[in-house]
Amino acid sequence: MIQLNSGTQMPEIGFGTGKTSTEAVVHALGAGYRLLDTAQMYGNEAEVGEAVRRSGVPREDVFVTTKLNNGNHAPAAVHETFETSLETLGFDYVDLFLIHWPMPMLDIDYVDTWKAMLELAESGRARAVGVSNFQPAHLQRLIDSTGAAPAVNQIEMHPYFPNDEVRTYCQERDIAVQAWSPLARTDQFGEPVLAEIAQRHGVTPAQVMLRWHLQRGVVAIPKSNSAERMAKNRDIYGFELQPQEMTAIAALDKGEEGRRGGHPESFTG
Repeated sequence: MIQLNSGTQMPEIGFGTGKTSTEAVVHALGAGYRLLDTAQMYGNEAEVGEAVRRSGVPREDVFVTTKLNNGNHAPAAVHETFETSLETLGFDYVDLFLIHWPMPMLDIDYVDTWKAMLELAESGRARAVGVSNFQPAHLQRLIDSTGAAPAVNQIEMHPYFPNDEVRTYCQERDIAVQAWSPLARTDQFGEPVLAEIAQRHGVTPAQVMLRWHLQRGVVAIPKSNSAERMAKNRDIYGFELQPQEMTAIAALDKGEEGRRGGHPESFTG
């Protein structure tokens, strides 16, 4: 578990639920995952809530994250759609609510969106609030305008795109970092550097990548519909990457060419 600046605790590895069925989420909870990541954009909040109930795992033992959709940045819409998310999930609260993208091109200032998010945190219905895909300049505006740093910034991160500038900025300011697409949509599984390290430790390239995130102080939220891969993705505590291996993985950085998703300054969803 890691301590958030909100005072709450969050597991250090989670399960991404985008395009995932209720059954897969039930399997993930059975495999030991206690962090579930969903979003209004994914359209699966009902399935995630049902999976928690069907799993038999007490609600208070599951850390559930959802995210504000890009069309809901107006302060009134923040409150209205958050209520809808709670109803859809079937929960009284969520553990973490994130602004999904900064959307700086909108007429609505994301600082005003953030102020509405802070009101939800004050109500207790969102145990913690944060952001996703925010760059350092976006984050600094939030802090300068409100004095309140997000609890979490969820960003694209994997060996081809380690996103170190954002990671360093956040960690220096007690903002927890989560990695979406931590396995780069599996397109790095054949990378020779990762394959060699995996063979050396008797693990898979995916396990190497997830261990790399862990040793960088980053929470990873891999996705899978395979019960076997779900279990392996959590089994990253029986080995440790050596400094030279961390250095070899760092050398895979492709900069902006390694980015798989949209750029936070221009992405509109």
